[in-house]
Amino acid sequence: MTPRRLPGALRASIAIATVAAVLATTGCAQVVDAFNGMQRTQDVTPVVPAQTTDEAEEGPEFDSQFTRDGSVSLSTDVADDLEVRLDVWAYEPKRTMEWTPAGEKTFGFAVNVYDHRVDEKAVLTEKRRVYISQIAITSQTSQTSMQTSSPFQYTADPRTLVPTDTLRSDRGLLLNSYQGGLLVPQTTIHQVPDDTYGITLQFAINVAVERNADDDASFEQQTVYQTLPIAIHAPTE
Repeated sequence: MTPRRLPGALRASIAIATVAAVLATTGCAQVVDAFNGMQRTQDVTPVVPAQTTDEAEEGPEFDSQFTRDGSVSLSTDVADDLEVRLDVWAYEPKRTMEWTPAGEKTFGFAVNVYDHRVDEKAVLTEKRRVYISQIAITSQTSQTSMQTSSPFQYTADPRTLVPTDTLRSDRGLLLNSYQGGLLVPQTTIHQVPDDTYGITLQFAINVAVERNADDDASFEQQTVYQTLPIAIHAPTE
């Protein structure tokens, strides 16, 4: 399983400052631990490089994956021609060029699955089913001071976020049903340190993947990882 889009290198160590809406579920600690293992720490405080006047005013460049209008689509193959897609969009402000350290930064996201072996309108028994049982998001800031923080954390069982009549099982919420996948319309990153010029969101999505259509014995568990770097801008005068 290889994500189609890979993040740039993360820049620093972690100092926790949690602001989140957290829904605890069984097993979420293991997912968050997996993210913590991906984050690097530094014991020696690095020397901050000299900045030009423009850099001091605007902050260093950050490899943001959001488009100018504030959206991105991240794709992961979980089997041959079977794709889990994570769509993320800026909700308020809708233009991420207006995301500043002090302001509220609200975004929404959706998780869907596409079986490219069959027509999109094929009946469910012809598709390879994918269930989602958990989604976790952590974060890490990039700051001119070379410090870091983790201002946003989110963990949820998707079955708690949708109507009770949505197709589900012990494996989780069914993504490729006629009711659609998982939609979280909005969640908010609050204030981050004043010298923040970027924040990287790290997603872990637990799924059960059916290898052969209409074959309950062919399911296997996977965790889909995606990262999303987002530039944070200095407020305009």
